Amino acid sequence: MPKVTYTETAGNCRTVDANVGDSVMESAVRNGVPGIVAECGGSLSCATCHVYVEEADLASLPPMGEMEDEMLWGTAEDRRPNSRLSCQLKVADGMDLRVTTPATQV
Repeated sequence: MPKVTYTETAGNCRTVDANVGDSVMESAVRNGVPGIVAECGGSLSCATCHVYVEEADLASLPPMGEMEDEMLWGTAEDRRPNSRLSCQLKVADGMDLRVTTPATQV
């Protein structure tokens, strides 16, 4: 089963089993992971599901689309080269993804 590990800014980690086809954001919300607000529910209109993807995992993800790229300029915490919106990251079979949530989403 695919897994996603969410690390808070303070260093607390939580690994959850994720369903193939769900987004990394949906997996966080379903499992009560702190640090993912997801105000828009995944409609790509709020940027409150911002995460920093572990550098080693970036190459395994599809490239971001134009809308995601635009939304990342409006995040509460500074955008980094490894910033992504977790609503746009779909869980794939065999995935073992590691992300860190920013200190704040709003």
